[in-house]
Amino acid sequence: MYYTYMLRCKDNSIYTGITTDIKRRIEEHMQKTEKCAKYTISHDVLKLEAVWETENRADASKLEYHIKHLTKKQKENLIIEKLQLKDVFQEKINCEVYKKIGKK
Repeated sequence: MYYTYMLRCKDNSIYTGITTDIKRRIEEHMQKTEKCAKYTISHDVLKLEAVWETENRADASKLEYHIKHLTKKQKENLIIEKLQLKDVFQEKINCEVYKKIGKK
């Protein structure tokens, strides 16, 4: 399984990434290990906001790419579930291959 996730940072920005191990990856971001993202080195992570599960890396990467190109408001609406993936990406990706598993 692969996961696409969204993190809330202390400056209220949102970081999006993919992983095969969500617990390990969040710890890497929060503890600022050598494997954390460049973005989270300079933006302290507060919490995990949303997680979607999919079968393969290609689908996880597609979702990550498209989320990263959303406006801040659209990202916030995905987090609070005012918008679903199909509402935003229906014409761009097959939204049925993703399962929102929420916060971990």
